[in-house]
This record gives sequence, C-alpha cells and structure tokens, in this order.
Amino acid sequence: MERPIRIGVQIQPQHSPDYALIRDAVVRIEDSGADVVFNWDHFFPLYGEKDGPHFECWTMLAAWAEQTENIQFGPLVTCNGYRNPDLLADMARTVDHISGGRLIFGIGSGWFQRDYDEYGFDFGTKGSRLNLLAEYLPRIERRWAALNPQPTGKIPVLIGGGGVKKTLKLVARHADIWHSFGDLDTFVYKSQVLAEHCAREDRNPAHIERSIELPALNEAQEFVNAGASLFTVPINGPDYDTSRVVEAVRWRDSING
Repeated sequence: MERPIRIGVQIQPQHSPDYALIRDAVVRIEDSGADVVFNWDHFFPLYGEKDGPHFECWTMLAAWAEQTENIQFGPLVTCNGYRNPDLLADMARTVDHISGGRLIFGIGSGWFQRDYDEYGFDFGTKGSRLNLLAEYLPRIERRWAALNPQPTGKIPVLIGGGGVKKTLKLVARHADIWHSFGDLDTFVYKSQVLAEHCAREDRNPAHIERSIELPALNEAQEFVNAGASLFTVPINGPDYDTSRVVEAVRWRDSING
C-alpha cells in the first residue's frame, strides 16, 4: 500500500507566556503546506524551566478546530489516564464536528509522573497504564458508536509507543496510525513485530500508517524505504521557529512528485 509522504508539526505548548504565539504558529504551519499540526497532552513543560508557562491540550484543540480550515490536527498524544474514556470520546467527537472531520485522535498510555502526581491521578506502573489503555480503547470506540450525533466519519486513531508485547498489539487491533520512536534499526524491528501482531489480528499491516519524528533530511529516505510516511517536526515556544517545517515540506514535495 503506497502512501504519500506527509509532514506533521508538533507545537509543544510550553514556554509560551502568551497563547497568541501559539495561534500565530498554527497560522504559519497551515500556510506552509504541512499536512498535520499536533500538540501534546501534558500539564507542565517537559524540558527547560520545569515551572515555565504551559497550556492544556484539548481546549487548545477545540480552538484549532475553529482557527484552521484544511490541515488535520490532534494530540501527539493524549494521555489515556487523564480523563474518563467516555468523556474523552465525547470531547473528541465534538472537536471532530467543529473541524468538519479533520481530527486525528492520538493516544498513549502516559509516562510523565509529575502530571499524575500534581493533578491527582494514579500513576501506577508502566504495565498498569498499558492495561488501562487496553481497557479504555474499546470503551472509546463504543462511545463513538453510541453518541448522537456520531463522529463525522471514522476518526483516525494514532497510538504512540513501541512496546513489543502490549503497545504494538493494541496498535494492530485499534490504530490507523502508529507513531514510533527510535533509530532506523529499532523502527525496522518493531515494524516487523507489528506485522506479526497484525497477522494474529487478521489485519493487513499496510493499512496502518507509520509515523516518526523527522530525522535529518539526509537520513529520512531510509525511513521512507522502511515504510514511514508521516514525519513530524517538533517546535518549541516561545518563538516556534518554522524554518525546518518549510524545508520538510520542500523535501516532501520532492519525494511525492
């Protein structure tokens, strides 16, 4: 299954004391011709000043749904444990409708302990968080089917992570997009593991888009050859420099023809 190369941009909603800077970055990203704009679902900065400015994920996504016209958008990724899954499904359905069907529902099991501790969520263990993700994904799907009105169409589900025993099994069962981490050898190995899980789920692995952070452009073709097609550029506040995004879009166009 041949896929065109797509460029995503992750606006990291940290270190920006004024939301207008994020709003402006979204405008520049959509104008650049990028395919997807992401944020992330945390409550505090992940690097830099630990108590620096930070904004919440889903209220921001609702604003992007109104602000943008054509670009897809979503969280990279929302944390499974921060919200009741039926509520999260309803939030996503609502944002999907506001945007006219452009939401990508990115989700993962969570890992940043400070978020859990300061907001009163049970951090548990890596295994318990993955077990919760396995429990919540079917609930989210059932809630989407029960809502009135239902989503505008099939909301693409992106699952982030690379655990070979649990996470990739969930990708094979639920995801339309898999966001991977690591070097080329890791990507190739885990793609093969994903294919094995897909075989057990009676699913064609080519139906799952492969996503990864954009490496250096002189290395990106190797990931394309290995099956990646969605490449994301992270940008950090407060300036949200999009110069690398422009380069990435040019590279995409040279590959897609």
